[in-house]
Amino acid sequence: MITPIIIQVLFWLGILVAVIAALVSMFTQSFFVGLLMLILGPILVWVYCELLIVIFKIHDCLEGIREAQAPPQVQEG
Repeated sequence: MITPIIIQVLFWLGILVAVIAALVSMFTQSFFVGLLMLILGPILVWVYCELLIVIFKIHDCLEGIREAQAPPQVQEG
């Protein structure tokens, strides 16, 4: 599957954006708000990407269950 690769790219892009936004916030707004963003931003990106992975794994498991419960196909011929 290509999805884990896409999620990994999204993870690193999200980390990069969170760090850049935190640094900009530190120097333009409030240092403490930027520091909080620097700590919580990557954690939230990580949680979001983990949830995406879990959703895709649940989908794979549900497909396996559906295939296991499907009646056998009768071949004619």
